[in-house]
Amino acid sequence: MLRSYEILLAGERIAVCESATAQMALLDHLRMAGCRDEDIVRLGTHSVSWRGAVYRARLLPVDSSEAVPSA
Repeated sequence: MLRSYEILLAGERIAVCESATAQMALLDHLRMAGCRDEDIVRLGTHSVSWRGAVYRARLLPVDSSEAVPSA
């Protein structure tokens, strides 16, 4: 099941990604930015580091007003 995560850098939202887990959202975001997997340090389930910068992922709440009705 995919969920929406916001990616934070220094407390600022830099992206929103859909992924199964917070860590996968972070890894996907950094890989798309050109970061090599061996350069990414996993700090926990919701945070990673790349070149000293700490990226965090936070689950976005499901807002019923944004839900798309099914046909």
